[in-house]
Amino acid sequence: MPLGNLRRYLGFTSLLGLIVLAGCSSNEPFDEPAPLPDVVETVKLDTVWYMSVGDGHDGNFLHLQPTLVGDTLYAVAADGMMVSVSPENGKVYWQHELDRQIMAGVGADRDQLYLVSRKAELLSYGREEGEARWQAELPNEVLAPPQSNGSIVVVQTIDGKVLAFDTASGEKRWQYDGVVPVLTIRGTATPLVGSELTLVAFANGQLFGLSSDNGQPLWQYAVGQPEGRTELERLVDVSAQPLVIDNAALVVGYQGSLAAVDIRNGQEIWRRKMSSLRTPTIAYGNVYVTESNGSITAVDGNSRQTVWSQDGLAWRQPSAPTVAGEHLLVGDFKGYLHTLALEDGAFTGQRSLDSEGIRVPMLRWQDLVLVYTNGGRLAAVKVVPKD
Repeated sequence: MPLGNLRRYLGFTSLLGLIVLAGCSSNEPFDEPAPLPDVVETVKLDTVWYMSVGDGHDGNFLHLQPTLVGDTLYAVAADGMMVSVSPENGKVYWQHELDRQIMAGVGADRDQLYLVSRKAELLSYGREEGEARWQAELPNEVLAPPQSNGSIVVVQTIDGKVLAFDTASGEKRWQYDGVVPVLTIRGTATPLVGSELTLVAFANGQLFGLSSDNGQPLWQYAVGQPEGRTELERLVDVSAQPLVIDNAALVVGYQGSLAAVDIRNGQEIWRRKMSSLRTPTIAYGNVYVTESNGSITAVDGNSRQTVWSQDGLAWRQPSAPTVAGEHLLVGDFKGYLHTLALEDGAFTGQRSLDSEGIRVPMLRWQDLVLVYTNGGRLAAVKVVPKD
């Protein structure tokens, strides 16, 4: 999509439960969450298939996001259970019980899968059979899935170090040290690794374009600027992975902005004030954002004005939004899956999947939505009209 077409197409809160504090791993919000919305259902969420993957997140605040490579879905649990399945019917191609506790994953390229252990080890496995390939030591823990362009695999540690490793040998190719504030949200934006450019975002509100060849910074963009007296008021973390379309990246930060940035030079295309920890999505000329207070907001891509805002999930920690047909899907901290009409944000359906919650982004495969819950339930659901 040309950049001009993209322009036409796009046209103080208490989140203490997510802030990095010693011993903090609660999934419960500190603000009073909104009650479960009463919904007049016009659609239902049919389960096409489901399975259990180990112990899921094992009660910890992890982001063990599955990944799709072609027609194969890969998922991992905190206890080391890793599976390869068909997204169409849930058929298990292989599964392995790894001898590691897992902290982050799954990243993938055409040949390998990548995980990070709780002992800060970057682990490589063959994609076809799941066999161990190599491992590399990391300087600190990693929460976001490793990302690869086939030549290098990139990880970002919680203290702001970005490291690239050779995918064939596991040898370190380069390292970039970012700046991290004293107080941060517990979460790291997943890097985006291209053949020439690697996009990384930091807890100081900065988005960087690094050379994939040597890690040198090519440009930087301020998604948010710290303001206020206290460290809490000055939080401007960018914890959401940028969304790239053609030559532009859509990025959003906590207590910062929603912005479109030209990835060739870091120049701002447009921005508007917004606060979010989740990656936005786009459909029908609108940008859909899960705000940090739990509101789901549609922003017109041309005018950048609010089309609608749904606050029925306030403080229920809704997940990143996913589009399925004419509906938007989000999960919440109690494990409910909600559907909203793209047109006006009205609730159209609801069902419970896992009382331990839904945190990681959902994936689309054809007309199915793939959901991985905190408790380890991996499911494919389909939005269908209600009889």
